[in-house]
Amino acid sequence: MKTIKQITDELAGKSKLLHDIFEEAGEDMDMSKVKSLSGDSAAKVEAIKALNKELDDLGKEKEKAQEMEATRKNANSIHEKLNTHSEVLDTKQVATKAERKTIGELFIESKAMEYRNLDRKVDVDVKTLFQTSAGWDPEATRISRVELYPARAITVVDYIPMFTTNMDTIKYMKESTFTNNAAEASAGGVYGEAALAYTETSDEVEKIAVWLPCTDEQLEDVPGIADLLNQRLTYMLKARLDTAILTGSGSTPALMGTLSLASLQTQALGSDSIPDAVYKAMTLVRATGFAEPSVCFFHPNDWQTVRLLTTADGIYIFGSPQEPGVDRIWGVPVCQTTAETENTAVVGDYRGYSALYVKRGIGFSVTNSHSTDFIYGKQAIRADMRCSMVHFRDTAFCEVTGI
Repeated sequence: MKTIKQITDELAGKSKLLHDIFEEAGEDMDMSKVKSLSGDSAAKVEAIKALNKELDDLGKEKEKAQEMEATRKNANSIHEKLNTHSEVLDTKQVATKAERKTIGELFIESKAMEYRNLDRKVDVDVKTLFQTSAGWDPEATRISRVELYPARAITVVDYIPMFTTNMDTIKYMKESTFTNNAAEASAGGVYGEAALAYTETSDEVEKIAVWLPCTDEQLEDVPGIADLLNQRLTYMLKARLDTAILTGSGSTPALMGTLSLASLQTQALGSDSIPDAVYKAMTLVRATGFAEPSVCFFHPNDWQTVRLLTTADGIYIFGSPQEPGVDRIWGVPVCQTTAETENTAVVGDYRGYSALYVKRGIGFSVTNSHSTDFIYGKQAIRADMRCSMVHFRDTAFCEVTGI
């Protein structure tokens, strides 16, 4: 099995090869200008697809290797805990088996079958047609489905390592000075003097909160309404967190989002194609931030432009319309989300240099003592959570502008 470093090196090499091909094709994607590949335009596009597929496979292989490494570390952690603490779990499981009837049995017992078996004739002189519009409108029972308001999926937080904390501030030391004067020295020669300095850095644990007023009658009369409200309030908090990870201002009580980092790197689109600009942003992450990009966040409208890229002959570069396509660029996973600001993209090493610290998960409280709620028969349902979004190395992230 390849090591993570071997896979990373192979990814970098193939990404560079693909980048050079696009450089040859130019902004108009003219495959006739590509000299590093042989064949006609269709053959060259197929070669590009094959290379992109290799990048995709390598990306997946790297993710599996990283997951295995994380599993190993977690197993070691659990092993250490089990050898220092003794816990006894006493669980009881109660299973109840409900009586069920077949569809046939239910039909035989139904009123419809009872009326069907009546053996009698009714002699009626019908002078007025008895119908719905002039008679009895049949009873209609509302189905149980509740169609929720359209809202985006929660996806950004899935790419952020998550930890628990009991602190109100996440503090850590950051190496602010690194002077490496290591050099070859002759016998009896002077050694180069190095310099190191460290600065304490902190990110506050902030609160994300929301509340909803509701009448006593609504809570009492509608089965399951409390669970529905809790579910929707939970989504509201997660959606806000998902957005804040990327766009939070960092000014208390706001979380620090990637786009607000003081030393965030920037790559303008300029005259480049979007894939070229993204590759240059990845190069900045690697060459300046000394990190390896783990995800690239795109607004769906911007990723659409990439997905529909064609050569001068009209051949789709990221796969034909018959193919589902791969949400990856230069071997790095792409997350499409409206939490990302349109006309920009963010690429960075979130796996290695970011973390979401959660002090308290989502909690709910209900009270009728808010304002005049008690005398008006209303209750206030509130939900909140406390967490801190930390970016350990600003230069491990880069924003692509002007898309």
